[in-house]
Formats: sequence, structure tokens, C-alpha cells
Amino acid sequence: MKIATSDEIRAIAGVDTRKCMKCGKCSASCPAYNEMDIRPHQFVSYVQNGDVEALMNSKSIWKCLSCFACVERCPRDVKPAKLIEAVRLSVIRQRGENYLSPDEIPALLDDETPQQLLMSAFRKYRK
Repeated sequence: MKIATSDEIRAIAGVDTRKCMKCGKCSASCPAYNEMDIRPHQFVSYVQNGDVEALMNSKSIWKCLSCFACVERCPRDVKPAKLIEAVRLSVIRQRGENYLSPDEIPALLDDETPQQLLMSAFRKYRK
């Protein structure tokens, strides 16, 4: 399993992780915060420190709603969600497949499923 480098993740995301001042506003605004093992502000640090393998094995890349609340809240325009999506895309490319096929998604839905979740699922799993 080839692990993407921090430089590759930053290039895919188009993000400069050095701008992060570790304020935590991105994580504070994240609706999936409690479901994540690596929070958005930590994600930026992991990429900056070159620990991409931990990110690629994290459940956070699948728990992120892709709502971009972290992007909106960041005072330095770091865009943690873009990093999360870049790692997710790297994992999908590495596997040579989608995490879920579009045909599998309807079976996972119920009446309480928010519309935002549906849209982010298609963004995550159709790349």
C-alpha cells in the first residue's frame, strides 16, 4: 500500500498548512467532531508533520460531512476539509475503487437522513 506524502496531499488540496495557527475554530465548528478520531485542527498538524499514514487509516476521512464549516471558520484560510478530502481521495485511488458504490447508498438511508448527508456522500464516494 503506497502512502501519499504530505506534499502530495497539500498539492491535491491546494492548501498551505503552514498558515495554521492552531486556534481550533475549525474543530469547534465541526458537526462531526464527536465521531472523528482525528479532528480537523489535528488533521492540519498531521499533514504538516508528515504523518499521512495515520490519516489514511483514520475513520475521520469517512466521518467528515464535507460541510466545509471548518473552511468557513478558519481565520487563516487553511481549509482543513480540503485536506480531509485529499486524503480520502488518495485512499480511494490507492484502492482502485470507491468506498461505497452508488447502488449501496439507498440501503443505508432512513427517514431521518439529512439532505446534506446525501450530498456529501455522493461527493465522497463518486470520485
